[in-house]
Order: sequence, then structure tokens, then C-alpha cells
Amino acid sequence: MSTTASTVTRGASGNTARVAAFLAARLALALVTLWLLSVLVFAGGQLLPGDIGRAILGPLADARAVAALNHQLGADQPLLTQYTQWITHLMHGDMGTSYAFREPVAPFVGSALANSAKLGLLAFIIVVPLGIAGGVWAALHEGRWVDRTISIAGLSATVVPEFVSSIVLILVFGVWLQWLPIEATAPAGAGALEQLRHLILPVLPLVFIFFGYIARMARAGTVEALDADYTRTAILKGLPPHIVIFRHVLRNALLPTVTVAATQLGYMIGGLVVVETLFHYEGIGSLIYNAAKAKDFPMLEAGVLTVGVVYTVANFVADALHVTLNPRLRVRSAE
Repeated sequence: MSTTASTVTRGASGNTARVAAFLAARLALALVTLWLLSVLVFAGGQLLPGDIGRAILGPLADARAVAALNHQLGADQPLLTQYTQWITHLMHGDMGTSYAFREPVAPFVGSALANSAKLGLLAFIIVVPLGIAGGVWAALHEGRWVDRTISIAGLSATVVPEFVSSIVLILVFGVWLQWLPIEATAPAGAGALEQLRHLILPVLPLVFIFFGYIARMARAGTVEALDADYTRTAILKGLPPHIVIFRHVLRNALLPTVTVAATQLGYMIGGLVVVETLFHYEGIGSLIYNAAKAKDFPMLEAGVLTVGVVYTVANFVADALHVTLNPRLRVRSAE
């Protein structure tokens, strides 16, 4: 008995160590990815056409004043020197000073990220339960009209670009019916319900896109779980159908869906440039777009790198969930 207990203990310790090693490797890969992203972001900012000093002072500014401003901003230094100074300051929490506003970048990025997180989390809260419910319901009626309707509707919503669905929603509910405001930003001092009302239209395009994807994942996992041996065994034992579905089918079917949904949260927070621009929402996507137009390099680079961090964290959390919750991914130790 003691030998068996010792073997189980060593096996559990070995599994824990392997999970920790896997997560450590993923974390190291995430850090390398962020470093490469910082290089690409900096290089991309330098490749934008135009002159920084000219963009700030205007087309009629004197050439000597433009040159003096470029020297003051360090834009005339070698690129390696500029990158080294930028990344060093960034690692110490200094995102730099905006060329357009002449103020620190960090408060602008923090406020924009908070707005995008509000929009993305609201869409996430709506679409994940809705997509899972639709996928499970379709799987339970596999091959019937319910299954075909949910599958076709989800696929159709997924392939429609965000800007198309956003424009249609604006025209129908904002212009023709005038049921909802077409701007996502609520007036100053608006209550929680009024803010929520302004976010309904921007959230819907995200729900349309991700409903079909999550529903297909949930449907495929549920169909596979329904055909598994453990499900048939539970049915043969005489367990009620709802017990079989909730205790055996869903616990195994929804694991891939949950982990994939975690990766989509990064997009919902950081990839909303089109939605935020169309609905005049002051999020991180809109911030990046406006910074690129104004050649505000510190703002642009900090915004894009922040989105990269959001994506990386979301993917790392998804990996952690997948390897922690899925026992099939845990490598068995030697008996």
C-alpha cells in the first residue's frame, strides 16, 4: 500500500513539474515574441512616410525650426540609438511623451485600453455563453433543422466583415429606426445603463463574428463526446439524460471551446480598430489609428506594443487553461 501511495505521489509531482516546465517554456517564448514585436513596431514606425518635425509644426514651418525640433526629439539620431533609448525607457515604465499632445503617453494608453477592455469584455460575456449554448443545442439535434439553422447562421455571421455589419447596424438601428445611439462613447456623467446602451451597437458586430466560431467548436466537441465510450457507459448505467449531458458530455466537450475562447479575448480587447473608428469610440484601436495618421511615434509604438502584450497574455492564459484542465495533455510519469 505504501509503495502504491509513493508511486502516486511521485506521479503527481512529476506531472506538476512537467506542467510547470511547459508553462515556463511558453512564458519564455512569449517574452521573445514581445521583444521581436518591439523591433517590428519600432521599424514600422520609422518606415512611415513623412517628417516628424514637419508633421508637428505643419507644412509652412521654417526648415530650421523643423530641423531643431527633430534634433530635440532625437529623430536625427541613428536608429539603433533611438531603439535602445526607447526600449530602455519602456522597460522602466516610461512610454515616452506624445509628439501631438506633448504629454506622457502612458495615461492615454491606459485610458484607451480600459475603454477597449470594457467593450471587449462585454462582447465576451455575451458571445461565449450564447455560442456554447448554440453549439451544444445544435449537437444535441445533429442532422436536424435546428442543427442546420444554427450552423448556417453562425457561418454566415462569421464571414461578414466587421465594417459591413457595423455599417448595416448603424443604418438600421441608428439612422432609420433611431433605437440606439450610433456613437459608443456616452456623454459625461452618464449612468451605467446609459453607457451600456451606447455600447450595444459596437458589441453586436463582435458577437456576430465570434458566435459562429465558438458555436462550431462547442458543437464539434459535444458531438465527439456524445459518441465517446464513457457517455455510452453512463447511459447503460441508467443515468438520467440531463446527468449524462452535464456530468459527462459537457465537462469533456467544452474544454477546447473554453481555451479557444480565452485566446479570442485578446482580439476583442486589442483588435477593434474598425469598430472603434466607425462608432467613434476612444479605445486602443482608435488611438493607434489616430497616432499613425499624426506620425505620433511614441503613441503609436506604445499602443501597438500594448495590444501585443494583451494578445500574448491571452494566449498564455489559454495555454495554461488547456494544459491544466485537460488531463490528456499531462504526461504520465513512469510507474
